[in-house]
Amino acid sequence: MILGIDIGTTAVKAVLLDERARTIAEAEAQHNLHAPRPGWAEEVPEDWWRGAVAAVRRVLDGRQPKAVGVSGMVPALVVLDAAGRPLRLSIQQNDARAVDEIRWFRERFPENELFSRTGATWNAQVLPPKIRWLQQREPGVWANARRLCGSYEYVAGRFTGAAYAEANWALESGMWDVRRRGWIPELLDLLELEPQLLRPVRRPHEVVGTVTRDAHEATGILAGTQVIAGSADHIATALTAGLRRHGDAVLEFGGAGNFLYALEDFTPLRELFIDYHDLPDLFVLNGCMATSGSLVKWFRERFTPGMSYAELDRKAEAVPAGSEGVVLLPYFMGEKTPLNDPDARGTIVGLTLAHTAPHLYRAILEGVAYAFRHHEDVLREGGHSVTRYYVMGGGARSPLWRRIAASVLGQEVSYLAAGHAGSAYGVAFVAGVAAGLWSWEDLEVRIGGVTEPDEHAGGIYDGAYRIYRETYRRLKDLYPHLRTGERQPPG
Repeated sequence: MILGIDIGTTAVKAVLLDERARTIAEAEAQHNLHAPRPGWAEEVPEDWWRGAVAAVRRVLDGRQPKAVGVSGMVPALVVLDAAGRPLRLSIQQNDARAVDEIRWFRERFPENELFSRTGATWNAQVLPPKIRWLQQREPGVWANARRLCGSYEYVAGRFTGAAYAEANWALESGMWDVRRRGWIPELLDLLELEPQLLRPVRRPHEVVGTVTRDAHEATGILAGTQVIAGSADHIATALTAGLRRHGDAVLEFGGAGNFLYALEDFTPLRELFIDYHDLPDLFVLNGCMATSGSLVKWFRERFTPGMSYAELDRKAEAVPAGSEGVVLLPYFMGEKTPLNDPDARGTIVGLTLAHTAPHLYRAILEGVAYAFRHHEDVLREGGHSVTRYYVMGGGARSPLWRRIAASVLGQEVSYLAAGHAGSAYGVAFVAGVAAGLWSWEDLEVRIGGVTEPDEHAGGIYDGAYRIYRETYRRLKDLYPHLRTGERQPPG
């Protein structure tokens, strides 16, 4: 059997697979995200370990795995002392505290140089600004720092005692030179960062150690069991969703929206993130939208409480494509890719007294689809094309939303069968490859069906999409003035 563990934002999940890669047990343990100040996002690393222990004991129930894999959020920043103990709460990937530090780096390390070597830009996700924030604001913590790592490396280290950096944590850190395969010395010098704080980089399928006696006593897993380096959560999920060949794309309709595209070469685009794939010799261009399903949930709870999503879909079905002139920009939490604009705001244009709640609901579904199409435009402008779309996530269960997405994109979308496995399954499959139980080719992607685009609706959406893009261009300079208490708008 193979054990997979995922360190999520609000829970640790564990799955146990049999020798044919079938799920035979699942469990999860909850934990909290902490936001003590605006823009901050932190978690307690010890909560991840306690959650892993609880979930693992429930799925094992006396059984023993042959190998273990851990996936998780990336690039979370965990600061450890000489004994491997966290010195403070983690700083999460969506933490936005290091605004001044981002400016500091832009003045000292050209963004063009950073992009060419790492595929990253100076933004709130990369780690050098956060590390400098720690150095300047918490010098006592930094003085005792002896190792930096991410969420799943920390938990895998608790299993094994191994100290390493998984490849995608390194790549998304903004400090890893992809072509030279090493940490960037100029950035280490700017931070006065000792190289030993950044440990050797390992690919997801590499075995980094074995379960220690202490970890055996905590979890019940036999000492000596192999543990792999693990995987970024979104990459492990995309693996199980069909992202396996150059040109494949996965749309994830989760709380946030993800656009993942597989390619063979390191050809980053400024508007998107780039990751290593769990499959050797592939990369993933990664788009992450701030809202998707969370916007649907917001609308239902605020304006149609008690109504089911199925009922909302049924009412929206009666509204023509294009929502009779209503266009919505889903930037209700700013926007990450491809705009990278935290000042962007949710915007609805075209309202009249004739419009109803179902018009607005349908406009939300269409607005998220337009945002996915924006990512496809960025790919096309970068010389890429999508050969096949897969859709996944809770929102992909909606036939209406799938049909809207297919029509906006002008291409059929394959949706996954019910019970699609997530990142815990994906990293377990990687561990099974490392253990020799199966090969990459044995991964089965269960397709629930294919949704075709509506050509008539597609023509309407082409026009609405142009309005969608133009609306942001015209309002971009006004959005910063909408912040409460900020400077007065022009004029």
